[in-house]
Amino acid sequence: MTTHRIIIDDALPLASELFSHLGDIQLIAGRDIDAQTVQDADALIVRSRTQVNETLLANSRVKFVGSSVVGLDHIDQAWLAQQGIHFYSAQGCNANSVSEYIITLLVEQACLRQQDFKQLTIGVVGVGHVGQKVVAKAQALGFKLLLNDPPRQDQGDACPAGDWQDLDSLLDQADIITLHTPLSFEGAYPSANLIHANRLNRLHANQIIINAARGGIVDEQAWCQSAMHTKLVDCWQDEPHINATLFKQASLATPHIAGHSYDAKLTGGLWVYQQLCKFWQVSPQTHWQQACPAQPAALQLNSHLDNWPAILLDLLHQAYNPHYDHQRLHADTMEQVWRQFEIQRRDYPMRREWPMHTLAKGAQKEWNQALQSLGFRLY
Repeated sequence: MTTHRIIIDDALPLASELFSHLGDIQLIAGRDIDAQTVQDADALIVRSRTQVNETLLANSRVKFVGSSVVGLDHIDQAWLAQQGIHFYSAQGCNANSVSEYIITLLVEQACLRQQDFKQLTIGVVGVGHVGQKVVAKAQALGFKLLLNDPPRQDQGDACPAGDWQDLDSLLDQADIITLHTPLSFEGAYPSANLIHANRLNRLHANQIIINAARGGIVDEQAWCQSAMHTKLVDCWQDEPHINATLFKQASLATPHIAGHSYDAKLTGGLWVYQQLCKFWQVSPQTHWQQACPAQPAALQLNSHLDNWPAILLDLLHQAYNPHYDHQRLHADTMEQVWRQFEIQRRDYPMRREWPMHTLAKGAQKEWNQALQSLGFRLY
């Protein structure tokens, strides 16, 4: 029986433990995977830094391509289909990670504004894998919500919070707008330049946009010139060569890592592994679970803080504080920032999602209910 050969992006957690029983594996940095590397491969497993197209695969025997990330702009799906190459993308694998990043920022803004959650109106643009999780968590905390998703509205889907809003109405009413659309250039509702200069010019100084979706959805030049004081940016045009002006203006600037939790990356790899097993008609194994990292230490509710938003923010920052990523990205020159952007994405520290964290129940029943709704495990 011929042994399969598998090329795998070396940033995939537990890649050896997952895939080694399927054949000979080779772990390579995503940017170093080239036509020569894959020439004798039967399967290719990538993240976001490998351009998968005719140039890469024309002279290879690859028949399965798996992408363990949700973005698709690095994959020439039409060419793969034309060549009869099976393609699988782990859509939704990082949705919880991104939603936790967003909720942390929303709670932080409530604290900075000294407002209760119910006093803030959150506009969610795009209610797919990520947007739905943002909505569910925001509802659990009591934020007011306005939702916009024209494709889902056209399909007749029920709105998870109130009635569907048109985008301009949402922009007029929301205190904070968080974007969760894919980047698309065609179709009935293209998202490229969705938040364009005319829309940005209508927003006032205290409104906030969070872009943890894709670069290119917001007109970055117009964003820089807008009246808004607070700009929260994780996704940028022309990554890693990000806009210097926007970077300097951003209250929070992170290198496209909202979805970079360990659990999201492991889930993406696991889903691809399961699909490759199915493709090759091999039974999946579970021995890889023995290599999973230990559970994080229990979190602690700080009862000395005097209000629920502050207590919750302290807890969320114990689990993950995005400002550490902001600090690590900063450097003396933009050239150094651009290099650090890639380094930080590749060598990202261990970050666990909320369902992996435990804490003791507090005295307030409603706080415990909210924490459980967010995914924390209480004992």
